[in-house]
Amino acid sequence: MSQNYNLRQTLLDLRSKQDYNQMRRGALLMRGRLFTWLNSYRSQLNESQRNRPLHIAAFWALENEPDLGPLLTQWAEEDTIHISLPCMVDETSPLIFKPWDSSTTMKTAAFGVQEPDTTVIAPNPDIILVPTLGFTRTGDRIGYGKGYYDRTLAHFKAQNHEAISIGIAWAVGDLSNYNYSPADHDQPLHSVLTDKGWAVPAPTVS
Repeated sequence: MSQNYNLRQTLLDLRSKQDYNQMRRGALLMRGRLFTWLNSYRSQLNESQRNRPLHIAAFWALENEPDLGPLLTQWAEEDTIHISLPCMVDETSPLIFKPWDSSTTMKTAAFGVQEPDTTVIAPNPDIILVPTLGFTRTGDRIGYGKGYYDRTLAHFKAQNHEAISIGIAWAVGDLSNYNYSPADHDQPLHSVLTDKGWAVPAPTVS
């Protein structure tokens, strides 16, 4: 077994052993911090005369992932925010994103992932929220080992499309005390948000 496989198992075990009520509270705190950050970010865009509708690619939480659902519903009700969710094409392609709001019909795809049941493709996101199992304080990420988000972020980079990537992780995923080095194909994140706060500082308008 590879070192990263064993590390993933360790992180999955740590995540599953968290107290349920603490996880609910942690997810609430993360939603609050994301809400506050986006308001600040939009104000910065407005001050620099770059205010525009924002396309946010989020994710529908799997078991033991932070639940962003209530915040996504709130955001989707705003005319100037457009939410999309990731959809898998095949095992080797980047993700595509399909528009979502609270009225969207969902379907179960591979790995139990919930996807919008539509053929409409959303525009490339301005902001992408990335489910993150493990992270470093410099923005390196460990996911579930399938490479979907690494391929997707690399695809955006190849298109010269700038999308702010924010990892959404539990604080128990901090890799500071592990001997971890990212692989060449791993794509770093701009920021990482945990239940304990911003592990990698929140993005600002440059």
